[in-house]
Parts: sequence; C-alpha cells; structure tokens
Amino acid sequence: MSPHSHEHHCHDSAAASPKAPPSSGEAAVTYTCPMHPEIVQMGPGTCPKCGMALEPRDGTAAEHEQSGELSDMTRRLIFSTALALPLLVLSMGDLLPGRPISSLLSARLRVWLELALATPICLWSAWPLYVRAVQSVRNRHANMFTLIGLGVSVAYGYSLIAALAPGWFPPSFRREGEVAVYFEAAGVIVTLILLGQVLELRARSRTGAAIRDLLGMQAKTARRIEADGSEVDVPLEEVAVGDRLRVRPGEKIPVDGKVLEGESSVDESMVTGEPIPAEKYPGERVVGSTVNGTGTLILEAEKVGADTLLSRIVTMVAEAQRSRAPIQRLADIASGYFVPAVIAIAVLTFILWATLGPEPRMAHALINGVAVLIIACPCALGLATPISIMVATGRGARMGVLFRDAEAIEVLRKVDTLVVDKTGTLTEGHPELAGVHTTGGLGEEELLRWVAGLERGSEHPLAAAILRGAGERGIEPAQVDEFHSITGKGVVGQIQGHAVALGNQALMEHLGVDTQEISELADRLREEGQTVMLAAYDNRPAGLVGVADPIKESTPGALEELRREGIRVVMLTGDNRKTAQVVASHLGIEEVTAEVLPDQKAEVVRRLQAEGRVVAMAGDGVNDAPALALAQVGIAMGSGTDVAMESAGVTLVKGNLSGIAKARRLSRLTMANIKQNLVFAFVYNAAGVPIAAGLFYPLTGLLLSPMLAALAMSLSSVSVIANALRLRNAKL
Repeated sequence: MSPHSHEHHCHDSAAASPKAPPSSGEAAVTYTCPMHPEIVQMGPGTCPKCGMALEPRDGTAAEHEQSGELSDMTRRLIFSTALALPLLVLSMGDLLPGRPISSLLSARLRVWLELALATPICLWSAWPLYVRAVQSVRNRHANMFTLIGLGVSVAYGYSLIAALAPGWFPPSFRREGEVAVYFEAAGVIVTLILLGQVLELRARSRTGAAIRDLLGMQAKTARRIEADGSEVDVPLEEVAVGDRLRVRPGEKIPVDGKVLEGESSVDESMVTGEPIPAEKYPGERVVGSTVNGTGTLILEAEKVGADTLLSRIVTMVAEAQRSRAPIQRLADIASGYFVPAVIAIAVLTFILWATLGPEPRMAHALINGVAVLIIACPCALGLATPISIMVATGRGARMGVLFRDAEAIEVLRKVDTLVVDKTGTLTEGHPELAGVHTTGGLGEEELLRWVAGLERGSEHPLAAAILRGAGERGIEPAQVDEFHSITGKGVVGQIQGHAVALGNQALMEHLGVDTQEISELADRLREEGQTVMLAAYDNRPAGLVGVADPIKESTPGALEELRREGIRVVMLTGDNRKTAQVVASHLGIEEVTAEVLPDQKAEVVRRLQAEGRVVAMAGDGVNDAPALALAQVGIAMGSGTDVAMESAGVTLVKGNLSGIAKARRLSRLTMANIKQNLVFAFVYNAAGVPIAAGLFYPLTGLLLSPMLAALAMSLSSVSVIANALRLRNAKL
C-alpha cells in the first residue's frame, strides 16, 4: 500500500484545526501527528484524533510554530497558577491551621471571590483545551481532551449556576444556607492539564534540535573552478554534479565527491565516529561537511543537495523520530471507551430522576447528573501517566540516566537486542599512548622524547596522544630543527644532529629505511587493536610507537550484566575490521559488523527489527544519529556529540553502559506503576459513579452530593500521586 493511500489532508478533512493561512515561508511545509502519521495537512495545527500538536514532516521547518505554542501554553499556565493558588486557599482555608477563613469572610462573599478567580482560568486559560475537546466531538474521536473539556465545563458551569441562582437548588444541597460550589476543582484541573501540556511541548521541541544541528554542519558555499580556470565562491545550492571544486586547508568539504588532485588528511569523525583523520589521495571519495586538514584538494562533485550523505542522515533521523508513538496513547485508548460510558450514565441518571425521582425532580436530576460527571472528572486519569513519568525521569537522572521522553521509558523494558558502537561507547573515544618499543639503539625514554619533539609541531590526533603520554611519564619533548610534515606519511626533523622520522610504512619506504626487523612486532600490535607508527633516525629503524583507544573500565561488567538479563549484544562500528574484532574478542561480543557508514548502521538496525527484535542502539557520534533515531530506543553517551544525544531517547550521563540494565528495570517498574495508576483512577470512578447516580438511594435514602463527588475525585488523584512517588525509592 502506498504510504499516502490513507492520509487525511486538510482540504478533505473536516478535522483540520483552525489556523491562520500559511505564510510564504511555510507554504510547502506539511505537518503530521506523531501518534497518527496518516494525519497530514499543510501548516501547523492539532491532530483531529488525539489533539496533539502536529509536527513538521521533515523535522526541520517552522520551529517558531512550536516555540509559539509553547510560549502560549506557558503564559496560560503561569496565569492559571497565579489564580488557582488563592482559589485553593479560599475553598480549603477552613482546613488550614490558624484562624479559619469562614470567620473572616461571609459564605456568599467567598463564593463571589471564587467565581472571580475561577472565571479567567476556565474561560481564557482553558480555551485551547475547549477547542480540542470540541474538535474531538466533531470528529467522533473521544480522547483526553474530551474528558478535560467535559470535566472543566461541567464543574465550572454547575458552580456558576449555583453561585448566580442558588435558589434553584433544594435545601439538602445547602451548607450553612449556601449551595456548595466547585470552582477550585475546575481551576486546579485546568492548571494541572496545562502543566502537562507545557512539559510535553518542551520535550518535543528538543526533537528537532538534532536535525537543526546536523544542518548547521553543512558548508554554506563552495569554491567552484570554472571552465576557463577562474575560481568563484557560489552558494551550495548552485553546485551541480560534475562541478570541479577547490577545498582549501581547514575548510568544510561542500558535497560528496571524488578527489582529482592534491593530498590531505580529512576529519571524518562526523561520519565514521573515529577520531583519527583519514588520508585522502586522488581517486578517493570524500563526504560533504567533513573538514579538510592541511592540504588543498580539488574534487569533482558526485552527489549534491538531498543526495549527499548528510542530507540522507537528516531525512533518516526525521523519519525515525516521526515513527514513534508516545505512551499517553494508553490513556487515550481508555478514555475512548470511558467518555461515552460516563456521558450515557449521566444522561440516564438525569432522565430517571426527572421522571421517577422525588420532588423537586428536576433539581435532583440536575444534581445527580452533575455528580456523575464530576466524579468521572479526568484529573486522576490525566495524572496517571505523567506523574509516573516525572518521578521515573527524576529517579533516572539521579542514577545518571536521562530519558528524553515517555516513549523511551515505555519501550526500554521490551528491548532484547543492544547494538553498540565501538568508539566512545565501548572504548574511551580518544587515542592514548599504548607503548614505545625500540630496536636497541635508543632507550624507550629517549625515543619517546624524540618522537614527542617531532609531534609537538603536528596537529594530528595521534600527535596529541603521544604528547599526552610523554607528559604523563614526565618526559620533556626534544628540541627539533628543520621540521617538515609529509602529508599522508608522517613527520621528519633534526634532533641533536640526527635525522629523525616518525610515520607510516610509506614514509619509511620514501626514506629508504628497512623496517623488516620491526615488521613482525608492528603486525602483532595491530592485531591487538593498536595504531602503529614507525620511528627511524639516520635512515635506520629506531622502533615503533603504539597508540590505542582503551576499553572503558566499566564496559566488561556492564555487558556481562546485560547478557544475564538475556540481551543480545551486537557491535556496529565504522572502524576497521581487525581493530573491531580485537575489541570484540576482549569483551566476548560474537556479532560484529565493521567498516559501516551511517546509512549502513541504520540498515543493520532495520534488519534486526525485521527479525522481530526490539532494538536499542548505543552510540556517541553524529554518525550514529540515524541508527539511534531508528532504533526503538536510542541510547547516547553523555560524553558524545549533541546530535547523538538529541537523536536518542536515553542519555547515559557518565557514558557507562551499566546504566542500561538499571534503566530497563526502572522502565518495567514505571510501566507497572502507570497501569496501577490507571486502575486507581478507574476504580474510584467505577465505585463512585453508581453512588453518584443514586443507585443506592432506594435502599439507604442517601445521595452523593457533587461536593463528595469532588472529594472522591481528589482522593483518586492523591492515590495516583502517592503510588507514583513509590518509584523514588523502588529497588533497582
């Protein structure tokens, strides 16, 4: 089936939310619902099915729309809170210690003050909630906003009538001569719901940040070589396939292409995740947005615009993020059945009391119908999910695990396969000096002093590792004369009258140095996962220097803990196969896929998902972003890139994989807690609705007044909150 075969577009769906005509900047932007991807419309709005704010389909456009809605909801929340607090004090003031409010204010004056405080909340602050509630009724999709609109409007409407026309109500519903009002219930419900909306919008606004950061990595212009040999800087959009481009030292490579002339080292960490730059020669491929090193390159553009690797990463992240459904769907599914049932019971209650009840029949019918609706107020149901999520995220933060959204908590407990990146996830993520080995002509300290002196003039990451290693050993780098860097090969210079060189095999061959006596040791170190540099002086081999990315101390224990929980571990890395196999063998990882690009990482995740696996992906680099977003749960290292953390649902602040096992246990406890909360919310309603409807009146002669209905509603909320707070001390 075509992905567009069942989309609902704004021009053919009465459900499209009202909005201003799109500006020219957003004319071509389509928006969709994260929970219902079949809902598609031009421009921003709300989903006709669930009421959630729609998101731009490409994940990049109209950021100001989301921030505008967040600002609006925040203003309404602040205004509502400022009025709800004194409203609560007025209504509950007699229960507070000290002089009771009833001795200061007359009952009638208190009612008028409560009316004055509640009216702005229920009319202005709650207006977007009413709009979505009406929309849900018009489109026959009962959801949380149906309950919210119903509960608030009934509680406020009933109280308004009671305040303005108390004579309509029988004496049995009067307290000290006044009819009870429930303005505080309406005001507090609105405030709590607005709080939930603000928290949700803040979390969702961060979703697009990863994509915006990716787009920020793009070069803005390119230096094009014209047919006559002249050069001109042009906007990136004007670069076409086949254009010849010059990339100077330190510049970003503008597009994917092939090197025609020049040699340089290119920092490809945003693609491969590896800290060591890749050497580029004529005929080799380069990736757009990677950073050129010290040499000048002339390249031919092969992929431009949407076809570049970075653009594909952006698209993949946007699609993966859009494919998720938030945990609040549980409450919406429940309310889809609950709302019609409550309304039916309230209507039936009104009819029965109006036709069969004692005098005054209409007053009893109205009061009992209202009691049914108030006891079924959505406060506890609305709290059931977010309060558990808030407590769980706080508990996770204390143990170094940050959940980006509720969906990550929901799904993490189901994960049975963990895909891990190597560099920065299993390993420390930066090279360190592993060892210095000599042929005997120089001592190890002297050789390290010489090579550190050479590398002091180099900007290569391996040079930084050697200099750090020398510093840790208290060795001062030697003074170097006539320093030269040979691109792609190494460095040479004069130290104490000796010609000293450090680099790869190509440099040794270029200098005519016979390295046969150290070749076996070099191969053995490479098999241990080290990057090896050869050293020579006066055209004789002096030894070699090994640099490695060490495995984190916490990694072996963390992987063992995950295996005990039945988690299948798969290593996925852009590093070379030999190094990856060495790390995997040290850690007991049997499944390894190496030398993969970002889109290939995502393909591996997709393949595992096709096997029915629930996949978590752990990584730390930009190159991991597509796989992190595509996996059911993305797990980023706190020491990694912002793009990785914003693409992931979970961030391990300390970069310690052992946090995953605890996070899974927290996920299981949280979901169980949410289900318990939903039971609490419904049990109070299930028990209270029949009483409120007057089912036991023929036997006991008792009726449940709206005041007691509101008390029952409050007790259900207290039960939900108390139950959620148990997560703070749950054993993990």
